[in-house]
Formats: sequence, C-alpha cells, structure tokens
Amino acid sequence: MSRFLSHLYVIFCLIFALFSSSVNAAKVAIVIDDIGYRATDKQILSIPGNITYSVLPKTPYGKRIAKQAQARSLDVILHIPMESTLGKRLGPGALTADMDEVRIKDSLAASLDEIPFAIGINNHMGSHFTTLTDQMTWTMQFLKENELFFLDSVTSPKTLGKKIAGELGVPAMSRHVFLDNHLNFAYIEQQFTQLITKAQKNQVAIAIAHPHPETVNALTKLVPKLNEAGVSLVPLSELYPLDTQSPIFKASAE
Repeated sequence: MSRFLSHLYVIFCLIFALFSSSVNAAKVAIVIDDIGYRATDKQILSIPGNITYSVLPKTPYGKRIAKQAQARSLDVILHIPMESTLGKRLGPGALTADMDEVRIKDSLAASLDEIPFAIGINNHMGSHFTTLTDQMTWTMQFLKENELFFLDSVTSPKTLGKKIAGELGVPAMSRHVFLDNHLNFAYIEQQFTQLITKAQKNQVAIAIAHPHPETVNALTKLVPKLNEAGVSLVPLSELYPLDTQSPIFKASAE
C-alpha cells in the first residue's frame, strides 16, 4: 500500500507541475492591423496560429477578410483611424479632434455595425487624438457601453488610452513591440526575438505587425519558434481580465 501511495504521490506531483507550467506559461498575442485596402491582405490568413486581425472600417476587403477570420474562430477587432500629429490622411471611420461626443460615438457605431462581431478596437495612428482627454473619454464610454476592449497601439508616449480606460472600467492593454517597421527578415526576426524576451520576462507581450508580404513570409517562419522558447501564441482577448459572461466574448468563443 505504501508503494502504491508513493506512486500516486509522484503522479500527483507530475500533474501539478504540468498544470502549473501551463498556467504560468509566457503568452504573446500578435495583432495584424491595417487590414482592408489591398486584395493581397488576405495572405495574412495563412500565418499559423492564433493571430488577431484588426480591420480598418469601410475598406474594400476588410469585412470579407474579417468574416474569414471569424469563421476560423480567430479574434477580430476594429482598427479605428485617429488623428495624428502629422495630419496624415485617415480614411473612412476616422476620429478627429474637432468631433464632439455625438459624432465620435456615431462614427464608432457605424464601424461596429459593419463588423458587429468585433470584440475590441485599437488605434490606427492617433498620436494626437489619443492625447485628448474629452475625445478619449467619449471613445472609452462607447467601448464600455458595447462591451469592447481597447488595445493602445502607443503611437504617442503621451497617450491617455489606458489611463482613461482604467478610470471607466474598460479592459485595456498596450502594444509592446512593432514587428515590421522595416521590411526585411533580419529586422523582423530581431523584433520577434525582443517579443519573446519581453514575454519571458513579464509573462505577457503584445506585438503589432502589418499585412505586408514580407511580414507574412517572416511570421510564417518565426511563429513556430514560440513553442521552442516555451511561449504560447494566444488570441488577444485571452490576455484581458474580461467578464467571460459578457455576451460579446461568449459569442467570439463559439
């Protein structure tokens, strides 16, 4: 009997160790944004694993690609254009500093109506808009009312995104690494290594990349390296302390 109990204890310890390691495993989310203007953007669907797709509103191919991602049970969020400090062209669905509360919320509602299964947003540009208290408050109020989360792309060190989201109870996180500011494999691999390092140090890391052919090719080669490093690629929503009973998150998991 004592030998049986000893074996049982060893088995219990092994199970506990496996469970603990899986619970404490480092996790990364990779968000591909700027999706929607080019037919070739659909190539991002070939990247292996739980990639998160961030789609620009009212673009020629955005909704179609979003539906394909949803059909594969992958996270889809809205990539909302926001005014930059450089005055860059924003495109449809944009939020600007001169918009009042009604116009901001109406614009966000129209974008969500197009892709109603989106579970959050992140900002496209926005180095000026994300620094504005009133405009970001109205944006976060809309997210709160529609049970959406916010990913701050961090295009300005002065962004108020997480601060205001926290004050209003909106789940929010920030981008840690841009993967493809330069479109060559060596640079993307360097940034990917940085992503792994951040995840191993902090348990969680979020990367943003874009639907360039060079990025697709690089990530197809690099994503398998996460397992080798003991890091899990997860949907972005898995990193948020969300209310799992919220209808929108239950729907996204189905």
